[in-house]
Amino acid sequence: MSNEKDTPNSAGQPSSTAAAAPAQPGIKVDTSALKSSYCNVVSGNSTREEVVLSFGVNQDWDMGPQPREIQLHHRIILSPGAAKRLLELMTKLVHDHEARHGEIR
Repeated sequence: MSNEKDTPNSAGQPSSTAAAAPAQPGIKVDTSALKSSYCNVVSGNSTREEVVLSFGVNQDWDMGPQPREIQLHHRIILSPGAAKRLLELMTKLVHDHEARHGEIR
């Protein structure tokens, strides 16, 4: 089942608020298979043809200086064009977040 108004909220869960992100005319977004994951680690690399982002969880974030164990859960491979659009989106989201909540350190 598709729903044109479902967009992820700050917790990554679908919300049905029309103000969140207006859908483009003629595009339906199907969120029936959408899965959410928490990640606090991201790394990446690129080649001429692709940008690769790996996301995971650092379980030892509060344990002080010691060897860390990081579990990588997701690898997202993007075209350079999609990576640039992601950069623009992330820049806007961080700017908006800091405008509402203060500078992120």
